[in-house]
Amino acid sequence: MTSLGSSVAAATDPQDEPSAARHGFRDGVRGTVRRARAGDLGMLPVVAGVVVIWTIFQSLNRTFLSSTNLVNLSFDMVSLGVIALGIVCVLLVGQIDLSVGSVSGVAAATTGVVMVRHEQSVWLAVLIAAGVGALIGWVYGQVLNRFGVPSFVVTLGGLLAFLGTQLWLLRGQNAINLPYDSALVKFAQVWFVPDALAYALMLLAAGGFLAVGLARSRSRRRAGLSSVSPRWLAVQALALAAALLFAVYYLNRTRGVPWMFVLFTTLVLVLHYVLTRTGFGRSLYAVGGNAEAARRAGIDVRGVYTAAFVMCSTLAATGGVLAAARLAAANQSTGTADVNLNAIAAAVIGGTSLFGGRGSAFAALLGVLVIQSISSGLTLLNLDSSYRFIITGCVLLVAVALDSAARRSRQAHGRG
Repeated sequence: MTSLGSSVAAATDPQDEPSAARHGFRDGVRGTVRRARAGDLGMLPVVAGVVVIWTIFQSLNRTFLSSTNLVNLSFDMVSLGVIALGIVCVLLVGQIDLSVGSVSGVAAATTGVVMVRHEQSVWLAVLIAAGVGALIGWVYGQVLNRFGVPSFVVTLGGLLAFLGTQLWLLRGQNAINLPYDSALVKFAQVWFVPDALAYALMLLAAGGFLAVGLARSRSRRRAGLSSVSPRWLAVQALALAAALLFAVYYLNRTRGVPWMFVLFTTLVLVLHYVLTRTGFGRSLYAVGGNAEAARRAGIDVRGVYTAAFVMCSTLAATGGVLAAARLAAANQSTGTADVNLNAIAAAVIGGTSLFGGRGSAFAALLGVLVIQSISSGLTLLNLDSSYRFIITGCVLLVAVALDSAARRSRQAHGRG
């Protein structure tokens, strides 16, 4: 493989520009293959899984990949996806939260009580619900740190306690209906991004990807480390821009891109930045990889645990508010049934390791896309939920098996 200096030199020579581009592309592909062989599969398995699932359902029902169904899919995946984002945070530090469904239900009920019974503003209701979630996460962190109670037990107790709290808040009512003319309900049902703004946002996202990649590549070169070829980054950015622009064009054939989905992707990008570009994010990975080593390195392990649970419960509460807004009601079933299991499954299917220390914010996005695609496809085929549970369980098993195999491969190659 040619050195980075040769690549840069070739790129600066106009006569050799085509060969430099090909060389950068080959280097990128070879680097990806080399990392995959070493067990660093990244998002390749889940992306391949999405392609397979979509191909199967489209062959069985031609309306699955219609723009109308994909718009509905982009709506339906948001509330569960936001909850799964929180699960990613606790899994990264090697912990678990089994109460995210109940916490989301409490947040939904709180929103209904504040908005309808006490006739307060939407923003106050949302802030109180998010605050309740943050307080719950802080309590979990204190119990774990001060008393050493395993997170499995702490959050299992929370699951039961907050389910009862949700029923108490509703006080025998099956549901509290949210006003259809409220901004919260409109946001979750009928607000879409204007076409021109949607295209501009996609171009901005691709440009941001390229800018961040180039900045990271330059910093690594200055430090004398290997870095990604600028040509390979440009190819990736162009491919991303083409995919995003086509997605916007396709969704605009019916209703367009929901603002609710934009909020979800924004949360994904913010968490991705926190995890990859801040000291706190590196602390999360360090604690999940080896808590004792992190403590000896001077990291406040207890503080990291507490922060992870606060983030998880706050995001769970946010997901509960969005679920209530989507239904225009906070009811006794909000956050119950399979919400807990699907949120955990989404994070794991998306590539977050159950062993801690490995994962990304995009795991929640891809994982929930898999789960909601299965649900949507089976609904179009008029099949009951039993098939959804079976298929989702099998996909989860495959994801964990791949994670275990990749972990062994990384250890064999000395990559941890």
